[in-house]
Amino acid sequence: MQRRSLIQAGAATAAALATPRLLAQSWPSGPVRIIVGFPPGGGTDALARVLSVKLTEMWKQQVIVDNKPGVAGVLAAEYTAQQPSDGSVLLMAHINSHALAASLQPKLRYNIERDFVPIVLVGVTPNLLIAHPAQPKTVAEVVALCKAKPGEVSFGSAGAGSAQHLALEMFKLQAKVNALHIPYKGSGPLLTDLMGGQIQYCFETMTAATPHVKSGKVIAIAQTRTRRAKGHPTVPTMQEQGFDGFEATTWYGLVGPGKLPAAIADKVNADVNTILAMPDVQEKLDTYGAEDGGGSAEKFRAFIASETAKWAKVVKDGNVKADT
Repeated sequence: MQRRSLIQAGAATAAALATPRLLAQSWPSGPVRIIVGFPPGGGTDALARVLSVKLTEMWKQQVIVDNKPGVAGVLAAEYTAQQPSDGSVLLMAHINSHALAASLQPKLRYNIERDFVPIVLVGVTPNLLIAHPAQPKTVAEVVALCKAKPGEVSFGSAGAGSAQHLALEMFKLQAKVNALHIPYKGSGPLLTDLMGGQIQYCFETMTAATPHVKSGKVIAIAQTRTRRAKGHPTVPTMQEQGFDGFEATTWYGLVGPGKLPAAIADKVNADVNTILAMPDVQEKLDTYGAEDGGGSAEKFRAFIASETAKWAKVVKDGNVKADT
């Protein structure tokens, strides 16, 4: 009797150990949706579509980008957190939904650590400090202008509480200046007003800003990572212009609902790492300014935690409100 119990226990253990491997091999058995919290055409959507095409080919199953915009990506995160953890729904997480929202929205209806499984970092994109061509063209001159006209120099953003807004707040804290924040409902109207001279400056994602910089309709004053991105090798960083350690990025990564099996998360991580290393994908990522993607799920988890802590301090020190 005892021997039979031991045999049964051993068989159960073997079956349990084999299950994740079988699960990873058989998944996906149907379409997979990648939820994007922004309209088509933005950086989050663009990167999700690069992955969806490659994953469809790799998995022999349709991978669909499903746009659910609202509240700077928060609505999409709320939706994904409530979906089945069977791998049929993944989220292209964003700095707004997975680092900024925790500090800016006290009534957030999800918990990043409890309700999501980090899978893989897809890319980190600098912001560009850009200006109307009639404005001063160095960071030192911008600081001097802000000090000469406190509260009058206008900086647009893609919305209150957005990554662009927080980059401005970091700038104000480090430069010890006051500036006028003008939130817009997205980058499109912001850039239209900047090119028209209705506002003077903004910290904008490299993806959205680059076409207008190349056309000469706006000028790039600085980029917001501590090293220059491949896409803008001639634009100096904020650090090079006196702002030591200034790092204000927009980033993207895949996550799943909170109970996503480890076998599925591991498979997606391995396959996305393979895709990110493909030369044609690398070429596209360079045009978007997206770098440093890939690596382990643990790397992504630690990155989310460090970004959340960093921006929580900026929110507190700058007394930043999402609705102002």
